[in-house]
Amino acid sequence: MNARDKSQKDPQTDQSDRRPSSGIQQMIEGDRYCVDILNQISAVRSALDALGVELLMSHVQTCVIGRHTQHPKAKPLKPAEILEELHHVLSRFLK
Repeated sequence: MNARDKSQKDPQTDQSDRRPSSGIQQMIEGDRYCVDILNQISAVRSALDALGVELLMSHVQTCVIGRHTQHPKAKPLKPAEILEELHHVLSRFLK
């Protein structure tokens, strides 16, 4: 792909350049310093962890306890089922 083609790419349809893994892949292919790549991996992990915490809090507020508005796809659960679901989700998330 030449420079002209890159400048005409539609940013809405081609998101591969914005994926964190794409940036890391480019760093590897560009023979960047290993510590720089490891730092980037750490930054991506931190961002994903922060996103996961926000999503988990939203899930608890809307799907589990129904605070404010309940998500339309939330299924009604008994208290024991809620605890089991939270245990499962937290166990996977905190690995």
